[in-house]
Amino acid sequence: MKTEDTNIPIRVVLPMTVEEYQVAQLYSVAEASKENTGGGEGIEVLVNEPFELKSEDECQQQIGDDKNDRVPEKPLFANGQKFLKGQYTHKIYHLQSKVPGFIRAIAPKGSLEIHEKAWNAYPYCRTIVTNPGYMKDAFFIKIETMHYADRGNTENIHGLTGDDLQKRNVTTIDIANDPVSSKDYKKEFDPKIFKSEKTGRGPLDNKDWIKSVDPVMCAYKLVTIKFKWFGLQGRVESFINRQEHRLFTTFHRQVFCWTDKWHGMTMADIRAIEEKTKAELDEQRKHGELRGMKAED
Repeated sequence: MKTEDTNIPIRVVLPMTVEEYQVAQLYSVAEASKENTGGGEGIEVLVNEPFELKSEDECQQQIGDDKNDRVPEKPLFANGQKFLKGQYTHKIYHLQSKVPGFIRAIAPKGSLEIHEKAWNAYPYCRTIVTNPGYMKDAFFIKIETMHYADRGNTENIHGLTGDDLQKRNVTTIDIANDPVSSKDYKKEFDPKIFKSEKTGRGPLDNKDWIKSVDPVMCAYKLVTIKFKWFGLQGRVESFINRQEHRLFTTFHRQVFCWTDKWHGMTMADIRAIEEKTKAELDEQRKHGELRGMKAED
């Protein structure tokens, strides 16, 4: 049984500026959350508030039994920069129908709640996904994202070294040309068809659009997976890998095709939307119908 964590570098190129994507992503997260919440499942927002670290060393000082869970365990660092402030969120994902059947078959009832803590120190963001009620230290997903104004051609933006750098296998997601399953495809979220009335961007119907589109930026993601469960590790890590690729592809197709909805919004507009969305999610989870993306077994 292998013991090392699995690192998956993924790059998503988008036809927008880094500054626009900050608003676009948060708007799209709010909308996608509503699409995947209902019937007792979906997303519960516990905390959504600003954070600021007093010093670069504060992260290390918080490790221990008295650790403040709102402080990251390691400094927020990418592309030669350290980040000390941003927005902290803590969400719970209630997932019964959204995990593969072989996990549902062995997981106790009520154990399929996933906690997500994120430090969005834009243009860098770190997200930690855990299952503290059941898997505890045997499972986590860490997603580190650096948003940068290029076409996905920066070689090592996360500063990997040693075996992590040598063994990496970079995947670049093409939101227009990568295949999408029939269950995920929606015509209104097809970048090959969509044209923005506000910006004139799109449709992305050229196979080489990544090389020529302007403006352009890239979300450099480094996904680290740990799943230590004898007999299931390889299968679950493979599932998580596929699911992350699926989610990143589907989500960023939506981000682009919602351009006319988020373009021109301010961060103040986004915070107001997030507050309203929190109340809507609570209501949908309690009283709405089951909805959203289901697991692929």
